[in-house]
Amino acid sequence: MINCLIIDDEPFARELLQGYIAQLPHLHLVASCEHVFEALEVLQQQRIDLLFSDINMPQVNGIEFIRSLHNPPYVVFVTASPNHALEGFELDALDYIVKPVSFPRFLKAVNKALAVINSRPTAVVAAEPQFLFVKEGHSLRRVLFDEIYYIEGMKDYIKIILQDRIIITYLRMSRVENQLPATRFTRIQKSYIVRMDAIRAISGNEAELYNLPEKLPIGKQYKEALLAQFGLS
Repeated sequence: MINCLIIDDEPFARELLQGYIAQLPHLHLVASCEHVFEALEVLQQQRIDLLFSDINMPQVNGIEFIRSLHNPPYVVFVTASPNHALEGFELDALDYIVKPVSFPRFLKAVNKALAVINSRPTAVVAAEPQFLFVKEGHSLRRVLFDEIYYIEGMKDYIKIILQDRIIITYLRMSRVENQLPATRFTRIQKSYIVRMDAIRAISGNEAELYNLPEKLPIGKQYKEALLAQFGLS
């Protein structure tokens, strides 16, 4: 089964592709997204084999989005503009379909994709990502796990404290916690997630971090688990 993802800001275009995919039993539609930020969340949580992406979208276009990904899935661009074909194929896109999309043209692109996907070596195991993407202004910023000291939750926003700057972005704590490896990050309080090797000392109910003057509070319900992660319980 080939896991598929659609990105297109036009509802009719998404519905058309959804209908085409539903007719092919070897394709499984994981999600149909209106913008790249929604699609990014899906890509960070699930395996996607084949991406059908529009190009002319607000904020971040399809070309820029694919360029921003460290290990993108196979891509078929589906767009109203023929002007980006060269850029698309420079990104190793499997196909470039100009709207309106007929089912025979869609099927041709899918068959091309299947031939490539089914020829992949089965023994290759993808490396676990060492970063996450967050929205900063109108761009996607790649944040390395090694850059992060801690993350503070502020209702529907989070504040990411890095080595050289602070990023404030619209994202819930529960969402970002799911994107971080549990072997490297731990929640020490309802509003704080800390990179474990950034913790210099634990003093009572506070955590001291390397190279930072502030001390972070440790919640009572989190302290026992925190100490256990350091072999101190």
